[in-house]
Amino acid sequence: MWAGNTVAGRLAVGHITPFLLTFLRWSLVLIVLWPLYGGEIRARWPDIRPQIWRVTAMGALGFTGFNALYYVAAHHTSAINMGILQGAVPVFVLIGAFLAHGTRASAFQILGVLITTIGVVVVATHGELQKFIALDLNQGDLALLVACVLYAFYTIGLKNRPSLSGPAFFTLLALIAALTSIPLVIYEVAIGTASMPTLQGWLVALWVAVFPSSIAQMFFLRGVDLIGPSRAGVFVNLVPVFAAILAVALISEPFAWFHAAALGLVVGGIWLTQVKRG
Repeated sequence: MWAGNTVAGRLAVGHITPFLLTFLRWSLVLIVLWPLYGGEIRARWPDIRPQIWRVTAMGALGFTGFNALYYVAAHHTSAINMGILQGAVPVFVLIGAFLAHGTRASAFQILGVLITTIGVVVVATHGELQKFIALDLNQGDLALLVACVLYAFYTIGLKNRPSLSGPAFFTLLALIAALTSIPLVIYEVAIGTASMPTLQGWLVALWVAVFPSSIAQMFFLRGVDLIGPSRAGVFVNLVPVFAAILAVALISEPFAWFHAAALGLVVGGIWLTQVKRG
């Protein structure tokens, strides 16, 4: 589902502006989920209130900030650069988990992250080393790199989230994301780049609201609950691999040797991160 978000970001260019897409994404999620889980949020407000500023930061950074910068990056950088830079998320998560919680990465985890990152580089460069060596960071690359840092902060913060059910907590974050994205839309209007979405723009907004925004996030929250942020963050490196698979399945791109090599590296690296220290 997150791999499909990369495709959606490309399809959005010229049909809906980045900040408006971010706002609509979380507003549509909120319209569906608030009637279902708003009551639980109100009932648990005394438990939420002491942590509200930290939760607000999580929603603003991990949902609003990450997605806004991600859609901006899609306008300015190549798929090769985006694939490589997204592979930095697990590295930032491991570093942040150590700084915030003192969580030490095992040798297997470090090795696993390195191997999965190599897999991301292989699939992003189509196995051509010279493309990686010649990599230049432009405005879009820097925006995506900052987005990866923001999502790492969000992932680390999940370890000590309020005692809400996963769906209710996600609904609270969607509310925060919808509210904190309003100033970004106002900015687009002020600088004259905002416009009404086309039909394709509305369809993209609806798709990202249902799949990458709702279902995928629910799965990720549950995954963090089960195995912790450091181990869960490594799975983000599967996104570019699945993006390649979707390209083969949906738009008939040929399956090349580097796809198979990258898939083996990423899956093997993730397996290493799951090995327990003796």
